Amino acid sequence: MPLVNCDVKSLELVVFADLAQDKVMSEEIRNKLDLHANNQRDFGLPDRITAKRFVFKLIYGATAYGFATDPDFTPLGLSEKRWQEVIDAFYKKYYGGQKWHNNIIQEAQTTGRLIIPSGRYFPFAPIKKPDGSYVRTKDGAFKWPITQIKNYPVQGFGADLVMLARLEARKMFQEQGSRASLIGTIHDSIIADCPSEDVTATARILFKAVERVPELCKTIWGYNFSLPLTSEVQCGPNKFDMEDLKL
Repeated sequence: MPLVNCDVKSLELVVFADLAQDKVMSEEIRNKLDLHANNQRDFGLPDRITAKRFVFKLIYGATAYGFATDPDFTPLGLSEKRWQEVIDAFYKKYYGGQKWHNNIIQEAQTTGRLIIPSGRYFPFAPIKKPDGSYVRTKDGAFKWPITQIKNYPVQGFGADLVMLARLEARKMFQEQGSRASLIGTIHDSIIADCPSEDVTATARILFKAVERVPELCKTIWGYNFSLPLTSEVQCGPNKFDMEDLKL
C-alpha cells in the first residue's frame, strides 16, 4: 500500500508569527510573499537558502556566536559581529518578534515557567554547574537557558497543532468510511497508508485536516489562531520515493 505524506508548510514560522503577533511577518504569510527572498535582500545574505536557515534557527533561539560557529554557516565566512548585525536587522523588521522574545524571557525568569495556548507547561530555572552551584554572568546575575526559553513555545505549540490535525484526519477517515490508516507523525508531517485507488481521497482529507486547525484551536483551547495553515501532500511507496500530489 502506498504512503501519503502531508507536510505542514513553514509550521514554526507561522507559529512564531502568531504567538508573537508580529504584524509584518503575519502580513507576509497572509499575502503569500516570498519571505525568505525578501529577507535575503533586506539582511544582505548571500542566497535564499541561507536566509531561510537563518530565520528558522533564530526563532529556535540561535545567537550570533552560534551562527558564527555553526557548520551550516561557517563556510560563509561571516563574523560573530556580522551575524549580530543580521540579527539586529531581523528584530528591526520583525519588531513584534523581538518584543515577544523579551516578554517570554522576562516571564520565564520571573515565574519560572511558560504556558502556551494549548496548556502545555514549560518549567525553567537558572543554569547550574555539575557541582550544583549556579552559573552566573559577568555582572553576577544568574544565567538562564535563553535558547530553550525562545525555542520551547514555538516547537511545543507546533507539535500540538500537528496533533490537532492528526486527530481531525482520523475523525474524517472514520466519518467518510476511509480505508486509510494513520501510521505516524514526523515533526511537521502526518503519514497515512491506503489502497492505491484511495490516494487522492486520503490526501484531500489530510490537506483539509490541516486547514481546519485554526478553528479547532478556538473550539478546543479558546485560542484565536490568526494565521492560515496549509500543507503539501506527497505520495510514494516509502518516505524516500515521494512525488507531489496536486489536489
